[in-house]
Amino acid sequence: MYEPSRRIDAFFIAGFQHWDGALVLSELKPGMQIDLVAEPENPYDPEAVALFRQSVKLGYVPASQNSLLSLLAFYGHGSILEARVLQVKPDADPWEQVRIGVFVKDARTE
Repeated sequence: MYEPSRRIDAFFIAGFQHWDGALVLSELKPGMQIDLVAEPENPYDPEAVALFRQSVKLGYVPASQNSLLSLLAFYGHGSILEARVLQVKPDADPWEQVRIGVFVKDARTE
């Protein structure tokens, strides 16, 4: 049976407090699309996957959860994935303010 997408992972944005997420926190809403960008040249983690809302860097997929996403994006299969905001909690600690879900798109037809 066709499904638009299925969630394969969920996490709070790593490093949210160190990037520009706070500048757009009030604009983030559940369901918003977030871009996944592999950073194989990242000096701290060659499997790093950055999270962007338009041109604003929000932070990263946590290192403990980035291997598969990094591999897919690096080899050009990132289009099968979509990331969306699941939850926004402005009053939480910065590292738990925004929860992201990663979904695999269903390429089958209805």
